[in-house]
Amino acid sequence: MEVFFIRALQLILCFALLILLHEGGHFLFAKLFKVRVEKFCLFFDPWFTPFKFKPKNSDTTYCIGWLPLGGYVKIAGMVDESMDLEQLKQPEQPWEFRAKPAWQRLLIMVGGVLVNFVLAFIIYSAVLFTWGESYIPMRGYTHGFKFSEQAQQLGFRDGDILLGTDTRTFEKFDGDVLRSLSEAHSATVLRQGREVTLALPGNLNLLEMIKQEPRFVDVLVPSVVDSVVPQSPAAKAGLTAGCRIVGFNGASFNTVNDFNLQRGILTDRLSAASHADSLRLRQATLVVQRPQAASPDTVSLQLDADYKLGVVWAFPQLNEYKTVTRQYTLLECVPAGMAHGWNVLSGYVADLKYLFTADGAKSVGSFGAIGSLFPTTWQWSRFWELTAFISLMLAFMNILPIPALDGGHVFFLLIEVITRRKPSEKTLERAQTIGMALLLLLMALAVFNDFRNFLF
Repeated sequence: MEVFFIRALQLILCFALLILLHEGGHFLFAKLFKVRVEKFCLFFDPWFTPFKFKPKNSDTTYCIGWLPLGGYVKIAGMVDESMDLEQLKQPEQPWEFRAKPAWQRLLIMVGGVLVNFVLAFIIYSAVLFTWGESYIPMRGYTHGFKFSEQAQQLGFRDGDILLGTDTRTFEKFDGDVLRSLSEAHSATVLRQGREVTLALPGNLNLLEMIKQEPRFVDVLVPSVVDSVVPQSPAAKAGLTAGCRIVGFNGASFNTVNDFNLQRGILTDRLSAASHADSLRLRQATLVVQRPQAASPDTVSLQLDADYKLGVVWAFPQLNEYKTVTRQYTLLECVPAGMAHGWNVLSGYVADLKYLFTADGAKSVGSFGAIGSLFPTTWQWSRFWELTAFISLMLAFMNILPIPALDGGHVFFLLIEVITRRKPSEKTLERAQTIGMALLLLLMALAVFNDFRNFLF
């Protein structure tokens, strides 16, 4: 429960900040062009508003809603999500949105997205300036990487160290590695001290590479025990620090990656087993290579009620690999932050093509999926990195030419600028209605996926 509240608090704080600044962008340009803003609301307030305040001599009522799914500014003389059409039936007033020239209305509509883009670049720059950039260099992964069956069919071998592709050199192991491998026609690896170049098809499905179990490539973790939980099945079986587990229920291996795969298969079987079968399946056989022993020996044990062995692995990322940290000066962090932000944005846009596949549709998530991105403990550097990423994501999605989004309004304004004819209010009303329906359907799909992923 504590983990849930920590993640929920981070999500709400992130969304409150982004919504406040996004709507503030619309508000700023509206005020700049002397357009009346009737309401500024953080979060939605259907049916009732818990908190509202209208300063003396102000045209704007400031509100905090109870539904933290977004926010809005109600701009006078505009067809928006409030669908307040009565105002539009009145004579046009000089302080209304519809009375202003197209270029001013265009800036008002892109103001929120512009703030989100600028905010993301500022946050990325500030993160680099404050915490620097810490990572393990690719050549520092001396145990190499673990590759899936699909990757091995392409020529990769367990223990290979990824160096780069025909399009880029790898400095660190992050999401860009998989994306680059999916698009590359060749990859270079370090294999037993020698560089080897492998041919790749150039059109691998990135979503499949990420979702397949095991993943296309992951950090190889030797199955060496770092410590044993007292009174656990492993402790009762005599396992100690330094032991290497090289077999589990008849399957041979030498990595934690393979052990987790075998344990996952067993867990799936246990979830569908009867109580009697469950007790039987919990009887496990391990092949253990003990320190200084000439040959491995076989031990039998019973997994605990959670089907866990009770060992802590000796992760080389924590114990062996050297992390380097690059510090940035104030002058260096700005271009570096902008470059990083642009790289994140371009990668996100490139990955949107998978949204139109069956697996992509299943991966659409709402607040549950976004909340799961946040760490289980409060880490300010991670919080700000995710806030910047979500800011870019919201900015790009908002600028798409979909009615009811900022991009939908921008689309009609661009038509007006080109044709010099303003679309009728009836057309804008219908577009707004259709757009709202599409967004509600997409939200319903996202919420359904969240519940499905939580339950299954």
